[in-house]
Amino acid sequence: MTKPGRPGASRGKKKGPLKGTGGHSRKALEGKGPTPKAEDRGWHVAGKRKAAQERFAAAGGTGKPGQRSQAPNSSRGGRAKQNDDTETVTGRNSVLEALRAKIPATALYIAQRVEMDDRVKEMLSIATHRGIPVLEVMRPELDRMAGFDGVHQGVAIKVPPYEYAHPQDLLEQIVDRGETPLLVALDGVTDPRNLGAIIRSTAAFGGQGVLIPQRRSAGVNSAAWKTSAGAAARIPVAIAANLTATLKELKKQGVFVLGLDGDGDVSLPAIELADRPVVVVVGSEGKGLSRLVTETCDQIVSIPISGATESLNAGIAASVALYQVSTMRATPPA
Repeated sequence: MTKPGRPGASRGKKKGPLKGTGGHSRKALEGKGPTPKAEDRGWHVAGKRKAAQERFAAAGGTGKPGQRSQAPNSSRGGRAKQNDDTETVTGRNSVLEALRAKIPATALYIAQRVEMDDRVKEMLSIATHRGIPVLEVMRPELDRMAGFDGVHQGVAIKVPPYEYAHPQDLLEQIVDRGETPLLVALDGVTDPRNLGAIIRSTAAFGGQGVLIPQRRSAGVNSAAWKTSAGAAARIPVAIAANLTATLKELKKQGVFVLGLDGDGDVSLPAIELADRPVVVVVGSEGKGLSRLVTETCDQIVSIPISGATESLNAGIAASVALYQVSTMRATPPA
């Protein structure tokens, strides 16, 4: 009589050993072998460190991965300098002028759904003919490239570091073209926007170049490019290792050195410079001209302004002086 079993249970009938089951117990008894070293275990911290070192060595690195390399004579803990020294030029006039001047741009950035005016069409045409990559990006990306207070108008380009001229070469090139030199020298102007404005005014009033000292001066960066409205592509900027020594050398070559200062002995409209090579020296708004530069100038002149205004900034002062000189040169002597 068969006994009722549990629901769902079945009675198996053993007919002998099953095939393939005899090795299970032997494998369990053999063990897993010696434990691998920590550095040979990919998930272990030591294994990850070893893999990083191998990738670092394969890339040609020296030292240890994650260790910051410092330039010679750099201070400990200083921020490492980036290898990318390119500048971002933004704004339609600045970008177009740079492209027209054949500045070796590496990329042209156009905002999505940008308004296609004649300037943008010309940018695209120049970039296409010169093989410059055109990249369409979102406006937030252009905002980031332009900086905190930059206005990009939907376009930007990447340009290499600015190539400064030598003061003597600049003067010789002007003379070789048969032109009367009209230069602007900056003494202690550290705001790149003032530098950009002066470059723009120099181009507008017939000047041929700008001189800046090697130390304590603004350089031609993205802010200067933007403020110059593209004039930085046409007006060379020369670096003087020592501004005072450079001005003295210019004087030996017949250039009249004119310094602008609120306490000048002569009012700007009273000077006669129509037929003479001139370099106009502009100081900072706060400190004005330095003592050595003041002593080097042939004449210190002042710009007549209202008594309610204490002073003019460097960009405006240079513009007024350049306008005065260009007007006198354009007016034939009586």
